[in-house]
Amino acid sequence: MTVTHPPASFSTRLRDRTSGDHRSAERSPFLGALVSGELPVAGYVDMLAQHHHAYGVLEGAPPDLLGRRDVAPFLHPGLARLPSLAADLSDLAGADWAASNPPTAATQAYVERLRSAWSWPGGYVAHHYARYLGDLSGGQYIGRVAAEAYGLTPTHGGRFARFDAIGDHDEFKAGYRQALDEAPWDEAEQERVIDEIRQAYRLNSAVFVDLEHHVS
Repeated sequence: MTVTHPPASFSTRLRDRTSGDHRSAERSPFLGALVSGELPVAGYVDMLAQHHHAYGVLEGAPPDLLGRRDVAPFLHPGLARLPSLAADLSDLAGADWAASNPPTAATQAYVERLRSAWSWPGGYVAHHYARYLGDLSGGQYIGRVAAEAYGLTPTHGGRFARFDAIGDHDEFKAGYRQALDEAPWDEAEQERVIDEIRQAYRLNSAVFVDLEHHVS
């Protein structure tokens, strides 16, 4: 007897199809130095500054985009990272942190791609997924490592990885994946979203390459 299995959900296919690009980004020498405790604090500060440029576009998207029915289910005020990033950067590098850590060429390319994704909801969600679900997964480990390496606390330099306002992280991620499965996108649009997430991971990898000058 032939056993048939139901097709994999969109969120499962998305995860499976993008996992290789995600792992490639995580294997960067820059992140390797960070997790091994060998990255100078200046390198960590520069990474946070590059993140700030990216989150500025994600969190500054136009209200008409954020209010769409295929974008709004993914949003939560507790995800916002700009205030945490700005506070951590001020703690670690002073008020002029932005002047000392301008966007790299790769960050500029990333920001341009993020802004272009404002033109279609699926593209915005793709970048939203790559950033925030990454922060709630591997980003939690990086946050713990950074806290230990640089003596960060929840009130001094260690806010970025904290998502206290969203509740249980696993439950939140499960709800996010359910929203992906329920998004009103046909198969062609789902493929576009998957391709854009892969592009997001590649752009992030390029940012880490630009930061490798901090690695001794």
